Amino acid sequence: MSVTIKTQHEIELMREAGHLLEKVHDGLIPYIKPGVSTKEIDKIGEEMIRSMGCIPNFLNYGGFPASFCISLNDEVVHGIPSEEKIIQDGDLVKIDAGLIYKGYHSDAARTYAVGEVSKEAQQLIKVTRECFFEGLKMAKAGNHLNDISKAIGAHAAKYRYGIVRDLVGHGIGTHLHEDPQIPNFPQKRRGIKLLPGMTLAVEPMINLGRADVAWLDDEWTVVTMDGSLSAHYENTILITDGEPEILTLTNL
Repeated sequence: MSVTIKTQHEIELMREAGHLLEKVHDGLIPYIKPGVSTKEIDKIGEEMIRSMGCIPNFLNYGGFPASFCISLNDEVVHGIPSEEKIIQDGDLVKIDAGLIYKGYHSDAARTYAVGEVSKEAQQLIKVTRECFFEGLKMAKAGNHLNDISKAIGAHAAKYRYGIVRDLVGHGIGTHLHEDPQIPNFPQKRRGIKLLPGMTLAVEPMINLGRADVAWLDDEWTVVTMDGSLSAHYENTILITDGEPEILTLTNL
């Protein structure tokens, strides 16, 4: 395993990559409404990224055909935007995006409730976001990677939610996916020691029902096996000498 420690210059570039991605996410919010296709959101988002002089890092990554992963309801992650997928009132919409700024990547995901959704759905979104922040509390130099995983998993377990095990968070930097992998559930080993200058994408993926997932025939879209709703929340973070810094979220 090769975990990169970023220099101060690299951290500045990643900070800007994160800030710009936050602006893209915020800029898309008005379009996440009934009647809008997921393809339209992808198109608008890609235009935003390119207008900033950045590159959408998901586009053609491993063959992925779009700039954004947009997943609805029981789709966990990696939903392919489409003209046929029209957002409806009551949908849970997960938007996962990333960009490259001067050679450095950022990655962040949000889950939105469109119109009237059930109390169970509202709670799922809220708890998934809380899972990230529980993990963040442990993202400190001197702690181990499994401290983050345990904290995320323990919070989701309180609600008896299914914690997706087939997909995990990851390191990030000059590549979208770097070491280490960051599970959202406890491991037997403590994992690497966290050091200042590490940049990580922490991303709880939590299901209202069971943890089991499956891949659709498009070989990208991941869905819950039992058809239950799923939520996703992700930020790129920096390990520092003190409190961790969220690079993709300044408006807490």
